[in-house]
Amino acid sequence: MFSILKKFKDGLKRTAAALGGLASMFSRNISEADIDEIEQALYAADFGYETAEEVVEAIRAQYRKNKELRGKEAAEIGAAVLEKILEGSEGSLIENPDGTSVICLVGVNGAGKTTTAAKLAHMLSGDGVVLGACDTFRAAANEQIRQWAQRLDVKLVESAHGADSAATAWDAWHAARARSAKWLVLDTAGRLHTKENLMGELSKIARVLKKNDPRAPQNSIIVLDGSLGSNSIEQAKAFNKAFPLTGLIITKLDGTSKGGAIAGVYRQLKLPILYVGLGEKPDDLRKFNVHAYARGVFGLEE
Repeated sequence: MFSILKKFKDGLKRTAAALGGLASMFSRNISEADIDEIEQALYAADFGYETAEEVVEAIRAQYRKNKELRGKEAAEIGAAVLEKILEGSEGSLIENPDGTSVICLVGVNGAGKTTTAAKLAHMLSGDGVVLGACDTFRAAANEQIRQWAQRLDVKLVESAHGADSAATAWDAWHAARARSAKWLVLDTAGRLHTKENLMGELSKIARVLKKNDPRAPQNSIIVLDGSLGSNSIEQAKAFNKAFPLTGLIITKLDGTSKGGAIAGVYRQLKLPILYVGLGEKPDDLRKFNVHAYARGVFGLEE
């Protein structure tokens, strides 16, 4: 557990820095003015109104009882409140007991879908995995995912630039079945959630997959850029309407001070959070852990 906590703490350094004033209070008693400062810091880290108010009210309630409340104790209170808010948010991949489980990654360009697809395939490679390059529209997308697949020694099925992405999904599914792979990870084209024709292509991929397996894709996961903070919520709502989602992956948390937005995203969507991106390396895609996240955000050790 210690290694998980350290990984989250290191990956969330920028968000913890946004709450840096709180860290500077760890070894001393806090004041009413300090609590106001904590509140502003929570907003700066994009925790959102509801979460910020719940955290601050819990700290204030304890401060009324104990005027010698120290900053570290306030951080412990904040982490406990955040854990309660995110209770039930940890998700797991849905497995197909009868064969290959399909994971379809969706989202807008720039969210990190292709990198996430490769990292996820790497994570699942011990059970047998095939990676499908269904982003056939973006320039250099094939080259990018091919480089990842070669680097991570993952089987890749790809088509030429401009090819039918649904046909690629079909080929990838059959390749996965032929290899008795437990997992098929499909990287789809980044698309604006406001473009109905592009969103329709996702439905086509789903229809093609269902011809092979009526329950596919077992996992429809949106990849959200963590640096966008609460702005990701509308993206996810639009995708969920067009292509019902089973969960979230939130990337780039190591590069943003807005890591608090996870709370708002979960409160709004009530979709399980499966993985978070905490760095550039293949192993930096980590299964979401509420306890480690809450403590990492507030800069706390175990």
